[in-house]
Amino acid sequence: MDTWDVVVVGGGAAGLSAAQMLGRARRRVVVVDAGRPRNRFAGHMHGVLGNDGVAPADLLARGRDEVRRYGVEVRTGVVARVDPAPGDHPDAGVEVILEDGSVVTARELIVATGMTDRLPDIPGLAERWGTGVLHCPYCHGWEVRDQRLGVLTTSPVGVHQAQLVRQWSDDVVVFTAGLGAIARAVAGRLRSRGIEVVDVPVVEVLGKGAAVTGARTADGAVVTLDALFTTSTADPHDGFLDHLGLDRTETATVRVLAVRAGGRTSAAHIWAVGNVVNPAATVPVAMGDGAATGSAVNMALVLADFHAAGAHPHPARIPDR
Repeated sequence: MDTWDVVVVGGGAAGLSAAQMLGRARRRVVVVDAGRPRNRFAGHMHGVLGNDGVAPADLLARGRDEVRRYGVEVRTGVVARVDPAPGDHPDAGVEVILEDGSVVTARELIVATGMTDRLPDIPGLAERWGTGVLHCPYCHGWEVRDQRLGVLTTSPVGVHQAQLVRQWSDDVVVFTAGLGAIARAVAGRLRSRGIEVVDVPVVEVLGKGAAVTGARTADGAVVTLDALFTTSTADPHDGFLDHLGLDRTETATVRVLAVRAGGRTSAAHIWAVGNVVNPAATVPVAMGDGAATGSAVNMALVLADFHAAGAHPHPARIPDR
């Protein structure tokens, strides 16, 4: 069976950036991608230097073309399971089993599979995700600046989000029912900067096509809006690693794979980067982290190569006389 230097699972911004660095380091790399990036619902990216306003799909298409120039292979596939490769040698690597039954063997694995955003089951919300329903003010705030903006809380992070959204508009309403009864001090803090507080649950998000026009609350009232921000529940795509019992860490919303500097997980030969370890990572953050992980993995392989050479040194060449 052919063994690659590195298999990268996930062909988004993080995975392709890692693959690019490894390809430029002359490593044999294959990217396995399911083709469902987290930001596929958005028409444009913002805050990405040199690519502001570019469609996410266009960035990834260019990225795939770039990595192929360095000999990286990109395959379509979904990973079902990852296991240590057979053999007793500590550098045996990993086996990546795909849902179609095929197996990819590599010395190192980078998991860059991202996550899915799970939204409250409110009619009209998921249908407008990435258009009129938004999550990141840094990504979308400029486009809706000075408009009437809503914030639908789903966790305590919603209070932080409401304060942040206020930077882009002085006309903000926050729906707090997702937090239960909030403390008087918290409500007072929001109102201190003119944020309207509505404690009645939202039962429907109203709109025309992809645009949001308002929110209907449980008491029948309609609150007019131009856009609605909310925080999702992160669902990292890492179930194919569950049986390995890798260390995890808590974020504000979800338990994710724990990684050390460079993206190394608690398992030998397995690295992770991007939204699968940091749900808050934007595209440029994921790209930078991916490049750093690619470099770290290459260095790990360099050291392994020197270690193997030291254990079995080549005979010294006798100079000609």
